[in-house]
Amino acid sequence: MAEEKIKIRVPRVKLGNQGLEVSKLGYGCMTLSGGYNSPLSEEEGIAVIKDVFNKGITFLDTADVYGQGANEVLVGKVHLFLSLSIRFNFQALKQLPREKIQLATKFGILGLGSTDVKVKGTPEYVRSACEDSLQRLGVEYIDLYYQHRIDTSIPIEETIGELKKLVEEGKVKYIGLSEASPDTIRRAHAVHPITAVQLEWSLWSRDIEEEIVPLCRELGIGIVPYSPLGRGFFGGKGSLESLPAVSSLNTHPRFKAENLDKNKKIYASIENLAKKHNCTPSQLALAWVLGQGDDVVPIPGSPDGVCGCFSLKKTLALCLAKGKIHIEVLQYSEMNLVLPSIFRCGHYFTVIAKYDAVLNGKCLSFAGSAILLGTTKIKNLDNNIGSLLVKLTKENLKEISDAIPIAEVAGDRAYDSMRNVTWKFANTPPRGSKV
Repeated sequence: MAEEKIKIRVPRVKLGNQGLEVSKLGYGCMTLSGGYNSPLSEEEGIAVIKDVFNKGITFLDTADVYGQGANEVLVGKVHLFLSLSIRFNFQALKQLPREKIQLATKFGILGLGSTDVKVKGTPEYVRSACEDSLQRLGVEYIDLYYQHRIDTSIPIEETIGELKKLVEEGKVKYIGLSEASPDTIRRAHAVHPITAVQLEWSLWSRDIEEEIVPLCRELGIGIVPYSPLGRGFFGGKGSLESLPAVSSLNTHPRFKAENLDKNKKIYASIENLAKKHNCTPSQLALAWVLGQGDDVVPIPGSPDGVCGCFSLKKTLALCLAKGKIHIEVLQYSEMNLVLPSIFRCGHYFTVIAKYDAVLNGKCLSFAGSAILLGTTKIKNLDNNIGSLLVKLTKENLKEISDAIPIAEVAGDRAYDSMRNVTWKFANTPPRGSKV
């Protein structure tokens, strides 16, 4: 499946019943700013998201806490770059409307410590956080605004009440919750319709299935699984490849040595099933999440790095030598053309030009700098998209689920510092009271 070169159309679906339409597969931008790996440079991150968009994924997920705001800035710059595109015949610049991108971001985590997490959801903070995110993203509105973690010191009605005002003011289109308990979801939804709930859901994290999934479907709320590949585990992290020294996964319970050795058996089981379905283990794991319903929109990321920086002339020469791009220069009189900051060439290569391109008759020369995306990263993205081709019946889904008994998964699904802010601990005080 991963080797197929056919172009895959990413379907569009309604997320929740409030009218938000997104690509069936989203993209988690977090790791572009570090976490599981070293942060990418701004140019590298822009190139990655540009490639994501070009392949039909329009639902981009970020948060104010990712990179301490840097991730939102990066995504905002991509939006600005995506507003311009160029064809190699140089005929025109084409505007890409803001409405073609669905931006989701989050607020509520003040800081991440080694032992705890600071969370805030007061009305004053909700408003200030939203204003800050709008500024960093460089947009007039946020499509989907989540409360990242629930502030259990105040009634959820107070937080949602302020979010409702932001919707009425046009600064937010849709409201979401992340790691919220059933009681909190129901009470929040009574104040203003909740469009989506974001929770961890994967083959080895299924604790939401008994209570939260049925509740969301009862209320018409979409489900956005984060870490649908088990934080990269089903892509081979920890099993087929070692973790980078900078990766936060080194402290994650399921990736600690004593647990990882046990969990490798799980990977082997999925690897065997993947052969049966003629796909990769990560495609099967992601297809399983996608197969949970039309109301489920996972947001996998792609944390692998890129292959460094090159001069633009050398990059173009390398691409041409490998037969990856073909530039057709039409008949033009001598003239200078200023290219947009970002454009795509070839299947595996993305080039960023910062300066002018000079077109002299039939001679095309570039000045500036560029990056060359590693084929591994592009293949990982293609691999994720390829999961859309894996068709699973109800019987297949059950067989895959049964292959990973949750009781046999070693280690908690959350970091030690994050355990107390997961959905099981996310009830808030009754309305009219405070802790």
